[in-house]
Amino acid sequence: MRIGKDLVAASATPLVLGILAEGESYGYAILQRIAALSDGDLDFSDGMLYPLLHRLERLGQVESGWSRSPQGRPRKLYRLTPAGHAALAEQRIQWSVVSDALRNVWKAGPGPRTVAGEA
Repeated sequence: MRIGKDLVAASATPLVLGILAEGESYGYAILQRIAALSDGDLDFSDGMLYPLLHRLERLGQVESGWSRSPQGRPRKLYRLTPAGHAALAEQRIQWSVVSDALRNVWKAGPGPRTVAGEA
């Protein structure tokens, strides 16, 4: 299944915040986690991830620092700040409302079609 770019982009922030809430991580591992969580259905690229991480840093929701990988290569690790935890809590509330609304409209099924403005 192919998920549309708009939906991938809309879900990017809560996904990344949620992954970082599990513990600090680096870019490639975040991409791997997104792929695992979505069974590979979310086409999330590093071209989307790194600008998002930099924006979250500017907002004070994420902080980063350099560390050495087990192979000795430097890695930039990202972690949530207290503001990031608060932003994630707000995202959870917002996405819960959206999810509930979609579930309700889909459960209701197709109703009579009306034109806007008609009663």
